[in-house]
Amino acid sequence: MVVKVLAINGSSRRDSLNQKLLDIAAQGARDAGAEVTQARLADFDLPIYDGDFEVERGLPNGARKLQALVEAHQALLIATPEYNGGYTALLKNAVDWISRPRGDGSSGVALLAGKAAALVSASPGQLGGLRSQTGMRAVLDKLGMLVIPQSFALGMAHEAFATDGQLKDSNATRLVSGVGEGLYRLALRLA
Repeated sequence: MVVKVLAINGSSRRDSLNQKLLDIAAQGARDAGAEVTQARLADFDLPIYDGDFEVERGLPNGARKLQALVEAHQALLIATPEYNGGYTALLKNAVDWISRPRGDGSSGVALLAGKAAALVSASPGQLGGLRSQTGMRAVLDKLGMLVIPQSFALGMAHEAFATDGQLKDSNATRLVSGVGEGLYRLALRLA
């Protein structure tokens, strides 16, 4: 069976440190046997979630497209940058829209519940985005996702990558790749 992993970066920055880290974790999932799709949240038209907007206009096309992507994958690999000690508004907004009822009335939360998830983060700070992981883990747990305990927070990330986008530290590369592999293994067991 092919396990499909959706890799999502909570940063919209060009040359994102979190995207570089996510790419390494995604390669770990691929090397283990997963089929990985990368989704750039900035490419989806997602206004800030507003219940009145939803009632008056329904789900925006971007939310429907993102829900369809989540439905087509067994696992989520998420890079969660840290802004002022928490996860990004871009990432939280995407999760909020995904969780909304679908056009046919079925639950958006059901798209997430019972699926495997893994978190990585990169930050110029010492903790590497660990606080954003903690907050995002709580959100994903609330939605019924099974977040693997294995994660990776890369501190001093602005100094950690070589010019080719790879980590300078081969041990760190092994650990980040291991997050992707661990996600694949849990998703395979759940399938």
